Amino acid sequence: MLSVLRRTAYRNLFTAQVVALLGTGLLTVALGLLAIDLAGGQAGAVLGTALTIKMIAYVFVAPVMAALVERLPRKGVLVGADLVRAAIALGLPFIDQVWQIYVLVFILQSASATFTPAFQALIPVVLPGEKEYTKALSLSRLAYDLESLVSPLLAAALLAVMSFHNLFVGTMIGFLVSAAMVLATRLPTIPASHSQGSLLHRTTLGTRIFLREPSLCGLMALNLVVATATALVLVNTVVYARDLFGGSNTDVAIALAFYGVGSMLVAFLAPRVLERTPDRTFMLTGGWILIAGLIAVAFLASTEQSSIHLTDNSWAIFLGLWVLLGIGTSMISTPSSRLLRRVATDDTRSYLFTAQFSLSHACFLLAYPLAGWVGAAAGQETVALVLAACALIGTIAAIVLWPATGPSGSKEEVGPPARNGSTQLAAEAEGEGSVDAASGESAEKAQHGTERGQ
Repeated sequence: MLSVLRRTAYRNLFTAQVVALLGTGLLTVALGLLAIDLAGGQAGAVLGTALTIKMIAYVFVAPVMAALVERLPRKGVLVGADLVRAAIALGLPFIDQVWQIYVLVFILQSASATFTPAFQALIPVVLPGEKEYTKALSLSRLAYDLESLVSPLLAAALLAVMSFHNLFVGTMIGFLVSAAMVLATRLPTIPASHSQGSLLHRTTLGTRIFLREPSLCGLMALNLVVATATALVLVNTVVYARDLFGGSNTDVAIALAFYGVGSMLVAFLAPRVLERTPDRTFMLTGGWILIAGLIAVAFLASTEQSSIHLTDNSWAIFLGLWVLLGIGTSMISTPSSRLLRRVATDDTRSYLFTAQFSLSHACFLLAYPLAGWVGAAAGQETVALVLAACALIGTIAAIVLWPATGPSGSKEEVGPPARNGSTQLAAEAEGEGSVDAASGESAEKAQHGTERGQ
């Protein structure tokens, strides 16, 4: 898996990603402490609002920004977004009103909503080979999981010798280093986009391609499955660890670490497994694992809340279930960009990656409050069952929307796919834009070729 780092361009980009992730992790800790400093007992409401603003930016701002910057140089877009994030991070220590947090968070997350899809769309251009790209996806998954473990530890170490305000400086440095690494990277030439039409047409292009491509329809459904399990873990781990099992803050961190271990295990194994296993089979298996895991969590919560305990090892079982949920989410998330890569063309790649970024976070925007509100109102057993039901709906929808055989009846194949479907999609996208620009009509009569290799 590490062999992909021999490619200088990718190594620089991966380094930029890791440094920016660490900066973002410090920002998360510092923002929480700033909220407590400004709002006191209302800090939870402030952070909840900030998280909602973040998701709104990811869902609604990302597609608009993708359309606006499509014809700009990729390097300029990435560096510009990093510089905006660095400037906002530097300004956060100086605010003294809660509403100022909301404004700056919106600007910062809008810059992130510009940077992340553009960065993700760049990787398949740097690594055009299927095997190398899969290794890069696994490394990216590992980076995210390790950041969730390392950033809190780094923040704790820094807070021992400095004020939390200085964590924002660390965030700023992270974004500046990321910008410098991107600026120093020699990127491959990316053909200019020929997508035309109105801003609305270009903003919705990625989503419309999603709705017409069976594999991407299945991915949309599986995004919901990932969101249900992730929401349970991120929102309710503290409730399980502290209230249900009578643990401490350390136990909360341990549980989250076990979830990360499950995700990292899949990241290590995915490149080899996906060489001989179709993406559809691999990802749907992850969906069924999450359904089983959520039902098991509901059962465990029920037994812990009752007077009859079936076992004295319930905490160990709980940690095992968190590993299982980490495995399931990573089995869906890790190979998801392979589907985008196969369908995408030079004209549609950035739109597709932005659509996935936006649609997946729309699922989180639904799942986070569901996990919090249902858990608070009806208990942890009920919320786990509700989320399991949502995951079941998503998995069944994925099976229906993403059949194992294509329209022509050809069997699913493992390995590099034929690109006939994506070529027609690109032609249709360009055709739609031209017609929209000329007469406002939509050319949606093009027939899709069979996407193979799922």
